[in-house]
Amino acid sequence: MEPSQVFRFCPRCGAKRDRRGTPFECGACGLLYYFNPCAAVAGIVLNSAGEALLLRRAKEPAKGRLAVPGGFIDIAERAEDALCRETREEVGLELSDVKFLCSQLNSYLYKELTYPVLDLFFVARASNPEAAQSLDGVESFIWMKPQSVNLEEIAFPSIRAALQQFIG
Repeated sequence: MEPSQVFRFCPRCGAKRDRRGTPFECGACGLLYYFNPCAAVAGIVLNSAGEALLLRRAKEPAKGRLAVPGGFIDIAERAEDALCRETREEVGLELSDVKFLCSQLNSYLYKELTYPVLDLFFVARASNPEAAQSLDGVESFIWMKPQSVNLEEIAFPSIRAALQQFIG
């Protein structure tokens, strides 16, 4: 179910929704609500040997599949700062030389709700790659040459597309 299907009543006045579609428009109070995608970040994090950090996901969705560090951007947070925060939370690493790579469309199923997501991909250097550890939501991790990654093991199509773009 997409977020636009959840709104059956107006969140401002409680009136029953009288028509479907986007944006949500309340006929009673005039509230207009747009269902925009969530913003998320992901990073192709490299060590000095040019190997990329791949994480094995410990949680659904895509538990057991490979991903790169990343997650949702918090309110009032820049994308680059979100990537640095998520990388610290997931593997305990600090990043440097963070550069934008591309954006990709994604969808994220969470508790029976499918969120449309705009993933912003960056390439960054790990300042201290030897300090990596499996933390929040990470079962394990591996450093490997991006060209050696089996794209069939990657958790989300957006990550596959970004890796392919990075590899060239």
